[in-house]
Amino acid sequence: IVGRYILPPEIFECLENTQPGAKGEIQLTDGLLALLQNHELFAYEFAGVRYDGGTPMGLLRASLAFALDREDTSTEAIALLREFQDRIVR
Repeated sequence: IVGRYILPPEIFECLENTQPGAKGEIQLTDGLLALLQNHELFAYEFAGVRYDGGTPMGLLRASLAFALDREDTSTEAIALLREFQDRIVR
């Protein structure tokens, strides 16, 4: 999960008691579901672009968007994209 979270300390106990998922990893979403049993959770919905950082292409898309939007990285990101453009076979 990509995002910002402000969670109570009890989340750590929930995560300790969470069984690993199919890939052997502890999932934050499972910990959040356990936390919901005794605690309220709140969310803030924002207007903007959302990227799926849980897939390789989603992470790439998010990284590129971030790099292109920043003044200190956009020039280098554009140069990198032009470099890769030469590899594309049509």
